[in-house]
Amino acid sequence: MTLSTDIEALPQPVETTTEAALPRASRPVPIAVISTITVVAIIGLWGLASAYALVSPVFLPSPRQVVIALYNLVVTGFVDSTLAEHVGASLYRIFGALIASILIGIPAGIAIGTSRVGRGILDPIVEFLRPLPPLAYLPLVIIWVGIGEASKITVIALSMLPSIILSTSAGVRGVSKDHVNAARSLGASKRQVLTEVVLPSAVPSILTGIRIALGAGWTTLVAAELVAATSGIGFMIQSAAQFLVTDIVIAGIIVIALIAILLEFIARLIERRLVPWASHR
Repeated sequence: MTLSTDIEALPQPVETTTEAALPRASRPVPIAVISTITVVAIIGLWGLASAYALVSPVFLPSPRQVVIALYNLVVTGFVDSTLAEHVGASLYRIFGALIASILIGIPAGIAIGTSRVGRGILDPIVEFLRPLPPLAYLPLVIIWVGIGEASKITVIALSMLPSIILSTSAGVRGVSKDHVNAARSLGASKRQVLTEVVLPSAVPSILTGIRIALGAGWTTLVAAELVAATSGIGFMIQSAAQFLVTDIVIAGIIVIALIAILLEFIARLIERRLVPWASHR
């Protein structure tokens, strides 16, 4: 008997049924597909509820009524202003408040993160302001500033400030000490360390704080536009709610959500451009 015959006579390994039955790794469903299915399902349930009159149209109009209301807002408007005019007024207040809060919040956050004295002075103010709802200090702002645009921008800015201050201070405190020490060993001054090392390293945290602040600003917008406003999305929603025009109310909520999503997308795009090393999306 030859050697090859002996080898062929040896028992060969048998593939187990467990290994043979294992399926190939399936490709995960994209998050965008899951989100789309969720939105379609919600709209479908909404349409069924209105079609079978499970909820009164006064409280829940059909999706078709809301789409018609959106079209009428664009074409003819509501309470003497078109949708573009309402959106423009609200964006003016949001961005005015955002600029003011950035100009105040970033230096305050740097002072808290780099100085014991700054932290001792500003920390109590921030911690006092942070948990307060805007409606709590809205009457006081009206007394101090008046009922014009300044009071609305001030209220929105106060709601944005804590997020920017806290995120900036966290970013400054999180800067690597090795980087700071390396800059100092190369002869960098305190100003150069701050502008060339600390601030660039804190930019991702600052941008995150700005994104959070935008969300806080939109939630405050409706309350701010309750005071002597003649235009704005929040004013439009409040006016429609007084007359039970629910389709306008829902249309206004959808517009706010779409604008907020668009601003979030722009903020993420800016973050990817400015700090690509810190972007994980």
